[in-house]
Amino acid sequence: MAGVNKVILIGNLGRDPEVRTLENGVKMARFSLATTETYKDKSGNRTDRTEWHNVVLWRGLAEVAESYLNKGSRIYLEGRIRYRQWEDKDGNKKYATDIEGENLMMLDGKDTKTVDPGGVESGDAIAGEPANPAENADDDLPF
Repeated sequence: MAGVNKVILIGNLGRDPEVRTLENGVKMARFSLATTETYKDKSGNRTDRTEWHNVVLWRGLAEVAESYLNKGSRIYLEGRIRYRQWEDKDGNKKYATDIEGENLMMLDGKDTKTVDPGGVESGDAIAGEPANPAENADDDLPF
């Protein structure tokens, strides 16, 4: 049975998306997303804990981010965890954890239009195109 790598986040963008077009013409967007959970500590005081996530969107979702998202935008995001490793100019190993978005819903206000990656207006959700569609070809879930 295949493993599952699924992340669901609801949060606010910490900065405007940085969008660039790669040499092969594919668009990529990066931004930070803040999620905050609230709980009561041992003394009964309300405490907020904010986690910051690095988000990467590809192709149509990157175009949506470029057109519709900015710092403070509230979104619902489905995706998967991706780990990266590289060496800096001094030869030191660097590591990063990204959330690669697959589906996105904008949660700001009633006037926000949503668009799917193909540019067609839709209800509330934006369905993403996986970075590599062949990765999901072997899904044989019994439900």
